Amino acid sequence: MVQNTERRIALVDAAIEVLARDGARGLTFRAVDAEAGVPKGTASNYFANRDDLLNQVGAHIHRKLALDPADPAATQLPPSPELLTELMRALYRIISEDRTGWLALLELRLEATRRPELQAALTKTLRDNLRLNVEGHHGSGMPGDEMTTVLLYYAMSGLILEHLTVPEVLSSYDEDALIETFVQRSIGT
Repeated sequence: MVQNTERRIALVDAAIEVLARDGARGLTFRAVDAEAGVPKGTASNYFANRDDLLNQVGAHIHRKLALDPADPAATQLPPSPELLTELMRALYRIISEDRTGWLALLELRLEATRRPELQAALTKTLRDNLRLNVEGHHGSGMPGDEMTTVLLYYAMSGLILEHLTVPEVLSSYDEDALIETFVQRSIGT
């Protein structure tokens, strides 16, 4: 396989665009080549097969959607419910600004129901992500426990799902207030 890192990332980014726009059925090497603006056959030189491409797309999306530890929201307040709320709001903003990445991740999740290897890889990635969130929460001195992290993880996932797919469902709710309520209730205040 070809090792040009910049080209590989450009192809993975193109695959994310195709996946979000056309779904898993539309994700072909030819569609990725066209989206990336590279000669036909380029993607097949970078990825062993479609499963390899799907796995790399999933890993790349998770890296892109992660909170930056240097984010001002993470550095201006001591560990507190207020900081936890600000971090959840920052996460919401990051994901909202990368709608394509999150929609591609949803497509990957759906495709994983039909592809055992992708399901195994995605399960590992998501399980590791949840574990890192639990460990980070615990190590940061934030209020709450492991269940706080799990509750916030799934509350935020649901909020983001609605916001990015059927935003009118939540049109009568203030998302910032919902996030604050998620935090308060998950830590028991």
